[in-house]
Amino acid sequence: MANWTEYSRFLLSLLAVLDPFMAIPIFLSICASRSDADRRRFAKVTSLTVFGVLIGAALTGEAVLRAMGTSLASFRIGGGLVLLLMAFAMLQAKPGDVRQTAEEADALDGTETLGVVPLAVPLLAGPGAISTVMIAVQQGGLFHDALVIAIIGTVCIVVWLMLRMAAPVGRLMGTAGLNVANRLLGLLLAAIAVESMAIGIKELFPVLAGG
Repeated sequence: MANWTEYSRFLLSLLAVLDPFMAIPIFLSICASRSDADRRRFAKVTSLTVFGVLIGAALTGEAVLRAMGTSLASFRIGGGLVLLLMAFAMLQAKPGDVRQTAEEADALDGTETLGVVPLAVPLLAGPGAISTVMIAVQQGGLFHDALVIAIIGTVCIVVWLMLRMAAPVGRLMGTAGLNVANRLLGLLLAAIAVESMAIGIKELFPVLAGG
């Protein structure tokens, strides 16, 4: 990444993609009859799973792109399109099919795997988050990779805190407040998605950038 602004942009991008506000009502519904200890455990399992999935994407992203023979520019465009679809759903205060299909939503049945599937994957750490991390990690050396991992860890801590405090946050914000937060993050994500696609198009077609 070119400068510290890019790292702050990645932080905001990843936070918008994960969208813990979207997970709060779902988390509360599946934990409605659970003890506080169970809620703490589900919050921890969910955040650790998201962290593991995104770290895995960061460590293997370059190898995956090489194996697929896909350029970073092409992946920027494809990833940006995924983010844009997610943003459209967020602007309607809905998870959307990119983040979670109807079948995956039906899987929220109170089983012991709730912290992993489908709450952590794919509701939080889905295609959008994975592609965002894979794009970010391509652009630097060891120090850059360490910063990317640190940002992933920071965002996952935010997710854990939001889930851990889901009940008071849900009561404080209410359905309307959570929907407003989702729409604001959706608007931010739409702008990020368009920029990612624009950069990818310019890299694929330098003439468009005057090169």
